[in-house]
Order: sequence, then structure tokens, then C-alpha cells
Amino acid sequence: METTKLSSKGQVILPAAIRTANQWKAGVEFAVEDTGDGVLLRPLKPFAATTLEEVTGCTGYTGKTHTLEEMDKAITAETKARYARR
Repeated sequence: METTKLSSKGQVILPAAIRTANQWKAGVEFAVEDTGDGVLLRPLKPFAATTLEEVTGCTGYTGKTHTLEEMDKAITAETKARYARR
């Protein structure tokens, strides 16, 4: 367990090992929550949460919908075909 101190300006330095493990760079913003047991820092996400329905319109596909099994079968067939061409 690593430790840190609160500065006179109210700043806390996160240990380098934690910053590296989470790939946090300077400027990352955090939500700060008082949990009663301590303080929780949660990085803010750069994009709002979306649903699949909100973003699938950008694919341009207007045909029949396919099941996951159909898509897996097509991917497997294409992978085998490309491998056979080598």
C-alpha cells in the first residue's frame, strides 16, 4: 500500500504506480464522492453513455437484421477463406 499527503493547498498526489496502471495523464478529471468510509475518486468519462440503437444508424446498413449466430458464421467463413488464399 502506498501513501500520500494532503498539501496546504488541498492537493493530493496519486502515486505513479496507480497513475500508470490506470493510464491517467495530467488533466484527467475525477468525480469526488464522500463514502463515509473515505473518499472515492472516479475518473469522469470523456463521452456520455450511449446505447447501441443510438449509434448503429451511422453504419449505413439498411438490410435484414442478423442474429449473432449468423454474424459469427459469416466471420468464420470469411476468416477461413482468407486463410486459404495464403
